[in-house]
Amino acid sequence: MPYIEPSRRALLRPVMSPASDAGGLNFQITAIIGEYWRNREHYQAINDVLGALEGAKLEFYARVARPYEDAKIREHGDVY
Repeated sequence: MPYIEPSRRALLRPVMSPASDAGGLNFQITAIIGEYWRNREHYQAINDVLGALEGAKLEFYARVARPYEDAKIREHGDVY
């Protein structure tokens, strides 16, 4: 999860312009993973990357996607 000490956040925050499309976002994520992988080419690093991606995905879903979908259900009605 992304809940790390505030003092570490400033050091880890990527210094780049935000992506403007899905291709750019994919590139940026892949580049960050590539940097992590470099000089760590072993199974644990693969597991670390996959775990971090899954955690980030779940956090995004809980914080962004689910509230968005809940708002749309209230706006347009539920399917079920």
